[in-house]
Amino acid sequence: MATLTFEIALTLYFAAVITGIIELLKSTKTTSKVMLFLAGIGFFSHTLSIAYRYIAAGHIPISSPHEATSFFSWCIVLLFFLLEIRYKIGLLGSFIMPVVFALMLVSAMLPREIKPLSPVLQSHWLGIHTLFAFLGNAAFALAFGIGIMYLVQEHYVKSKHLGGLFQRLPSLQSLDEINYRLITIGFPLLTIAIITGALWADTAWGSYWRWDPREVWSLITWLIYAIILHARLMAGWRGKRAAVLSIIGFLTILIAFFGIKLLGKGMHIFP
Repeated sequence: MATLTFEIALTLYFAAVITGIIELLKSTKTTSKVMLFLAGIGFFSHTLSIAYRYIAAGHIPISSPHEATSFFSWCIVLLFFLLEIRYKIGLLGSFIMPVVFALMLVSAMLPREIKPLSPVLQSHWLGIHTLFAFLGNAAFALAFGIGIMYLVQEHYVKSKHLGGLFQRLPSLQSLDEINYRLITIGFPLLTIAIITGALWADTAWGSYWRWDPREVWSLITWLIYAIILHARLMAGWRGKRAAVLSIIGFLTILIAFFGIKLLGKGMHIFP
């Protein structure tokens, strides 16, 4: 059942991506609702898939590349719907669902067998550390989507092309504010993830920090978002600068996730 519900979720997310593209090109009330409906049913099926793997494995399913990538995409969709409830910007789905589908597609191509946890993962820190890390990264993924929306909207404003997509995108001020709020959510979550990861490392290896590639990239990511927050509060960096930095920050997350985790570099294993 875990495989079937995963495949259903993958298919529905793909359908949501196609509908999202149509939404960008030619918006109607129907396409917007259909995209959210498809993403919602896909999320429900995705949740069932994760639940089935949890029951089968006896622990949170993030201990393999397939599980971690799937769970990451699940967290993104979860926060997307929470953001939709708060701000009603379903159009964000047109920008963020391609990211979700890409992650799911990668997950689908990875081995799916359930293996026993390695000794180092048999710890109460497994769920604590990884949950904070994935939710923090999911918030940054949404900030990435908002950042792209900001750049698109700014392009329309500068070109004075004020029809079509411009009228359906939130204002630059609203996008900037949402971007900031997402970062203020993701940053403390990432901070807690790094701290709990260090505590876990000390328990497992007798050292809080070993300059593992994953640890280094996590620190780089943390510094980028710390710079974004500092620059906004102290130097007044808003708008385009904040949007660009949000995009760069999420790209560093992808480098750490795929370039290090999926290639098996360093001591850091899944999650």
